Amino acid sequence: MDLALDPLDVARWQFGITTVYHFLFVPLTIGLSTLVACLQTAWHRTGKEHYLRATKFWGKLFLINFAMGLVTGIVQEFQFGMNWSDYSRFVGDVFGAPLAIEALLAFFLESTFLGLWIFGWDKLPRRIHLASIWAAAIGTMLSGYFILAANSWMQHPTGYRINPETGRAELTDFVAVLTQNTAVSAFAHVITAAFLTSAAFLVGISCWHLRKRNEVDVFRPSLRLGLWVAVVAGLGVAITGDFQGKIMYEQQPMKMASAEALWDTEQPAPFSVFAYGDVNKGHNEVAIEVPGALSFLAKSDFDAELPGINDLQRQMEEKYGPGDYRPNIPVTYWGFRLMIGFGMTSFAVGAAGLWLTRKKRALPTNKWVWRIGLWTMAFPLLGNSAGWIFTEMGRQPWVVFGVLKTESAVSPNVTGGEVLTSLIVFTLLYGVLAVVELGLLRRYVKAGPPPVETARPDGPDAPPGSDDADDADRPLAFAY
Repeated sequence: MDLALDPLDVARWQFGITTVYHFLFVPLTIGLSTLVACLQTAWHRTGKEHYLRATKFWGKLFLINFAMGLVTGIVQEFQFGMNWSDYSRFVGDVFGAPLAIEALLAFFLESTFLGLWIFGWDKLPRRIHLASIWAAAIGTMLSGYFILAANSWMQHPTGYRINPETGRAELTDFVAVLTQNTAVSAFAHVITAAFLTSAAFLVGISCWHLRKRNEVDVFRPSLRLGLWVAVVAGLGVAITGDFQGKIMYEQQPMKMASAEALWDTEQPAPFSVFAYGDVNKGHNEVAIEVPGALSFLAKSDFDAELPGINDLQRQMEEKYGPGDYRPNIPVTYWGFRLMIGFGMTSFAVGAAGLWLTRKKRALPTNKWVWRIGLWTMAFPLLGNSAGWIFTEMGRQPWVVFGVLKTESAVSPNVTGGEVLTSLIVFTLLYGVLAVVELGLLRRYVKAGPPPVETARPDGPDAPPGSDDADDADRPLAFAY
């Protein structure tokens, strides 16, 4: 039965829901892979048992998220053929190249070496085993880069031409697609956000255990590592975000104006702290602003002139023809603020935590310290989701900015009822996966680090301080 639904609207909802759900696991996978590699490196160099136990503990949680990210990511590619066939025909020659490399090179790299790491604990030489987790971590970053390069092409298409006979976009300069400043800045911002997310994950779970004084020798170093990474990554998120904002102003000024509810061109342009207005009339009724701050963020000049939404709308109508070229202003405005707010809250918690746990002082006794640390896990995840919603919604009504509108990208033969059915199925399936994910995390988090039966590094590359450095034939064994 065909429901009276617009296939475009339902298809957008489906892609948005599945994308946000999938991206809950991506930053955790990227960040945790590197942090687990760092912990194993610390054990490799020092031979201290608590680093080995921490590696095993956080490694299990990393693998759970990796598996969930893999399963949910497959659905994304199916949707291109299911609901967005006209988009796939138009951009397939360009969009397919980075995605193909991501699958053939980056994904195979990370999955192959991750398999070696999982099954090679007591079979591979220590240095090769350590190299496996580092190779997997590098693979996750490469995978992220190629995907972001494809998305950045949608934000700022380059290195292509439109074939006048087929009406399709054709790739002319693959290097330009991979190296354009949009892709580089997006990668830097996403990677720093991924480390902030994984750092908050370490902080939250460590706080849960430390509140009960469980395994202090394992979780205090884990907490400190998470806090340091949160501070450094938080600064990185702010710096890369500023750089990305300047690029966004140059390439998509409507998105920047919408993020600030800047309706009219102003010189200097203020940064909006809070605004409430009438979208249809195109003005703010209530506005709390910081004078000149937006001009500085966009052009590093407190006195720069920035175009407003109303003027940009007129310009785009002259260039592209009649239509509404404004994105959903409330979504972009609040999405931008939630992204910044949750990210900076995580940074602040990291800085405060470093002060409270400095110089091996006694652990805090106030229960609210541990509760706030536990809640910190959610802040970067919410910030990431808000950031992606802002990025994608702010590009509307374009699916490829300035080239292809979203309404022209949906599959022509798919009905609203069919898309709604798949949306319901995916939502129920993802609900089941969420229960599985949370159940597995709860089980292994409560279990804590595995006990080490024997920690005998093999071969001549044994860590300093090991009494068995010359025992090359005895394998490493421990309780998994």
